Amino acid sequence: MKNEIEIRKRTLVVSVMLALFVGIILIFFPKTTINTETLNADITTLEKKFAVLSKARTNFCAGPNILELTDSDRLQGSCCSAMDFHRYKEQVEGLKKYSDIDKIPEDPYDISKELTNELLDYQKNINLTSEQQKIYDGAVLLSDEKGPCCCKCWRWYAFEGLAKYLITEHDFNSEQIAEVWNLEDGCGGKGHAEGEGH
Repeated sequence: MKNEIEIRKRTLVVSVMLALFVGIILIFFPKTTINTETLNADITTLEKKFAVLSKARTNFCAGPNILELTDSDRLQGSCCSAMDFHRYKEQVEGLKKYSDIDKIPEDPYDISKELTNELLDYQKNINLTSEQQKIYDGAVLLSDEKGPCCCKCWRWYAFEGLAKYLITEHDFNSEQIAEVWNLEDGCGGKGHAEGEGH
């Protein structure tokens, strides 16, 4: 009789532990499925956006007067080389880390003219101290393009303005500025190095 009670206790403990284990799996399994579905939806959305942006031509190699040269309210597409989906995905994912700063475009191939105009104003109107200029100059040396863009087009001036804003308003250092410039590269191509694909 004593053995029977002991066996029932063990069976009950094992059953409770098994039920808890199964319950935990059931609780966490749907979350894994949702995350996977969300990830797949994000990739599908990004692929659709890429399909549109890779054919868009409202972004091209021009000076700050590009704002007057295009009728669209957005500067979309690549200016130099064909866009590469793998690189585009890396850039968009990398920029998510700066999503709390609304002056940093979330997509390097889709920037509003309104934001571009603001960044161009920063370039003209924000003056850096000598210490802040050292941060800027350090970013130039660290960046893939050795500056805000591969050439002195509208992007160069706009992202120079962005750098000035980030240095003065958010205390960004050289490495952070260079990272933002690299992620905002709108020249197209697969490259991560100066001049590749140009």
